[in-house]
Amino acid sequence: MNAFKGTLSASAAGAAVARAVKNKFPAAIIETMPIADGGDGLLEALAPVFKGRLLSARVAGPFGGRLTARWLLAGRTAVIEMAEAAGLRHAGKKRLKPLDASTRGVGQLLKAAARAGAKEIIVGLGGSASNDGGAGCAAAFGFELSGPGGRPVAPGARGLADLVSIKPGQGPARLAGHTVRGLADVENPLCGRLGSARVFAPQKGAGSREVAFIEAALLGYARTVRRDLGVKIARLKGGAAAGGLGAGLAAFFGAELLDGASFVLDKTGFDAKISRADLLITGEGCFDRQTFFGKAPGEAIRRARALGKPVVVACGRSLFGDRRALARRGVHAVIEARRLGRDAAALSLAVERGLPGALGGLPVYQGLRKKV
Repeated sequence: MNAFKGTLSASAAGAAVARAVKNKFPAAIIETMPIADGGDGLLEALAPVFKGRLLSARVAGPFGGRLTARWLLAGRTAVIEMAEAAGLRHAGKKRLKPLDASTRGVGQLLKAAARAGAKEIIVGLGGSASNDGGAGCAAAFGFELSGPGGRPVAPGARGLADLVSIKPGQGPARLAGHTVRGLADVENPLCGRLGSARVFAPQKGAGSREVAFIEAALLGYARTVRRDLGVKIARLKGGAAAGGLGAGLAAFFGAELLDGASFVLDKTGFDAKISRADLLITGEGCFDRQTFFGKAPGEAIRRARALGKPVVVACGRSLFGDRRALARRGVHAVIEARRLGRDAAALSLAVERGLPGALGGLPVYQGLRKKV
């Protein structure tokens, strides 16, 4: 299972589903596996593989103030989940600030990883509250982003609108000998019709005027980055990830942007595990079209389908109405916990109630009934 953003961790969701399966089919052999795509739950998915130590640091939060963010150090490799420092999870009941949310805390985590001796830094990109294109991250790492009169620009997309120049400052010196990789949870470019502002800013509280403002600010930011750093980021694949942090990592840190879901599933041995299984149950909080464009459950479904394994999706809610279209993608059934809620107990109850019907007609269901 993937994390249910803001409600359940991937492990908690997996445990809830496993409990439901075991209650209904005591003879079933179950293996739970948390998955992620660069957003919420990346540390949870990769910690068992990389081993190492989970550390924490006090960093700037996305809306100001300070918070404690975790990161993983395994030898010379560090894994950072940007949502730990700049994720929507930190909004709580606060009013979202789509123009002011910053990735400064992510830059501080990068500094902590470099100081601890990491030479390879893997940054998960997803679940962000920010729309600053990674500007805050770069500023925290020592790059100088200036507005009129040479003053540092304000945090967030609001500050990008005043950006006049970018200077290396201390940034490059701190990057010597380091390799940075970004794990993107989307393929969208930074700017344009499918860009960060128009597609994702509304999810972070932006209205139509704010979306237009953020798009203009990011376009200006991309032009400044190209002029001062010589890097083209406006149409970079995956550049929109995490409010444009993907583009920022490429511009300031020379990062390679990778498909986060594929990276995690490869590292965790998903293919070998699913090849031994009769059935895959995967899911996330909201199962929608975006699931099949970079999200971990979508990649898990694709791989299961390639191996001829049936798939059941367990989710908080589904926005798919065409069962035939889902069947063509390899999804046999969908179980929603919508009316029951999105906590572990509700998910478990929904799966326990819905699983027999969801498995109807599948050979695995007949096998389970015979075993019971």
